[in-house]
Amino acid sequence: MSITIRNSVHNSALRQNSGEPPSLNETSSLEALRNALTAYAPVSDATWAAFKDICTPIHLKKRDHFCRAGDFPTFFGFVHSGLLRAYVSDQNGNEYNTIFFPEKTFPGSMVALLTSSASKFAIEALEASQLLKINFQGYRKLLISNDDLKLFHIRYLEKNWLIGQEAREVMLVQEDATARYLRFLKDHSNLVKRLSQYHIASHLGITPTQLSRIRKKMAQNQPM
Repeated sequence: MSITIRNSVHNSALRQNSGEPPSLNETSSLEALRNALTAYAPVSDATWAAFKDICTPIHLKKRDHFCRAGDFPTFFGFVHSGLLRAYVSDQNGNEYNTIFFPEKTFPGSMVALLTSSASKFAIEALEASQLLKINFQGYRKLLISNDDLKLFHIRYLEKNWLIGQEAREVMLVQEDATARYLRFLKDHSNLVKRLSQYHIASHLGITPTQLSRIRKKMAQNQPM
């Protein structure tokens, strides 16, 4: 993965210095990013022009890491295509998937970025993925000086971290495994066919065997 990132950074710098336009893939990624931003709040042309300058396109192969546990990240990302997971591992090597990042989402170890500390979790590509890597310090500077970006930031946090996190915490405490799986099917229907049973089970806090039993029971209860 490191070679891919270095080449992307080098190529982006060469284009900026030579005045060449961005590549087709980079252009489509930037368009997708702006659409994602404006879905939460309008972003002015001036803000967007500055935002583009802190973005670098990267490509991840399946199982490449965007961030590893113990890293001190300096960036977060935007997923144009592909799928990633954030996960933590215990001392026995057991993995727990905390969140999935499909298209139009912003993967990153945000606590580590905000506190300049080591990331507690890793972010791995589950599919070949195309992202924009966004410089965190550059983003913070833009956030301070641009009110339209502040509004995007507030609305994104409200929807995806405050509301979303509370719902997940309640689910894990109050719902049994079958209810959690049914909620996952409802809330993430677009991901079910893209994820292995192992990754879904890890996200729900159960074993793949337990998930297999739940699926089998649900199939038996379906009307013929």
